Amino acid sequence: MMVPHETKQETTHPVLHTSITGPWPEPHEVIYFAMGCFWGVERIFWSQPGVINTAVGYMAGQQPTPSYEEVCTGITGHAETVRVVFDPTATTAGELLKVFWENHDPTQGDRQGNDRGSQYRSLVICTTPEQRELAEVSRRNFGATLAGAGRGAITTEILDADAVGQFWLTEDYHQAYLFHHPHGYCNHGFKGFVCEVPVRL
Repeated sequence: MMVPHETKQETTHPVLHTSITGPWPEPHEVIYFAMGCFWGVERIFWSQPGVINTAVGYMAGQQPTPSYEEVCTGITGHAETVRVVFDPTATTAGELLKVFWENHDPTQGDRQGNDRGSQYRSLVICTTPEQRELAEVSRRNFGATLAGAGRGAITTEILDADAVGQFWLTEDYHQAYLFHHPHGYCNHGFKGFVCEVPVRL
């Protein structure tokens, strides 16, 4: 994807009208998704009912305060990640996981479409035990769906936020990028396979 040169300082999400850094209204939960270029991923999730806030950042790497240019080299180990804050009385982690699985190809390893590199790998980063259980159930069930269609194995990792470390907000120009540039690059959307909403066993 091309990197724009303009910057725009954002403190409030231009679509959801909540603080990008919090605090967020109660009740709320946080879950993190990495599924390729974060521009399109963020737009998908800010459009979901019950989502309070979204922001793009870098996660699951080793280096503190990574820059976009550093992340793109692969040396920091970070993935392009979207933080999703949601109201659990209006939607569920299961509903958001359905959106996650259906709108990218989780079998591609360190790539998504034409985007190649470890920063584009597929991750679910959970903040509660319930989210972790739902993520694992949905990965297993969706993997069976893909296998039945002759697709490869899912490469998505499921991690706990406490073990992964900090979510580093991106440079300002990446935040809500497709709101400011509605015709900008996006390779996300429904990939043709339906994921059932997972339930706890």
